[in-house]
Amino acid sequence: MRKILFILFILSLSCSFAQTELLDSAAVMQTDEYTDLAVALANKDNVVRLSLRKKKFKTFPMEVLQFKNLQYLDISKNTIKTLPDSIVTLKKLQFLICSKTDLETLPKNIGDMENLKYINFNQNEIATLPYSFGRLANLQHADFWDNNLDQFPPSMNQLTNLKSLDLRNIMISKTKQEALQNQIPKTKIYFSAPCNCGG
Repeated sequence: MRKILFILFILSLSCSFAQTELLDSAAVMQTDEYTDLAVALANKDNVVRLSLRKKKFKTFPMEVLQFKNLQYLDISKNTIKTLPDSIVTLKKLQFLICSKTDLETLPKNIGDMENLKYINFNQNEIATLPYSFGRLANLQHADFWDNNLDQFPPSMNQLTNLKSLDLRNIMISKTKQEALQNQIPKTKIYFSAPCNCGG
């Protein structure tokens, strides 16, 4: 009997591990997509991919923080001007999509989200990036198209895995464009034409 109980215990640990392991990008996109927060909350441990687009949220839905296995989150086309610092508790998050939400700032501690690979914050009102942004060691693609960015932290040079950075439709001087490209020389940066807006 003890042997059977032990085997069941090991199997339960294996199932738990399987639920929480990081998936590759293709596998993430093949998981069930939850689009209703109430339904997702009834299946917390199974939620890997959550899309809450156009749900008329006025602030970040804090219930999302309950999904400890979450690896893909899309909260685009709501009205979410800030993300809570506590979003970093979503340790397994790899995809964060928050476009067209009037987002103004990123969490100061966003660099603690060590598994982030893809972020999309396009068509928002972001003017600066926090210093910790450079600690996103696994970040591969970042989309800030059509924001207000013209300041970049010196920590950007730590983004050694960043393959692409979209900064189009943003007024950035030639001097700042060149300085940023020098910080991350292996990254393909998409700029619009430089503005005559000072160095």
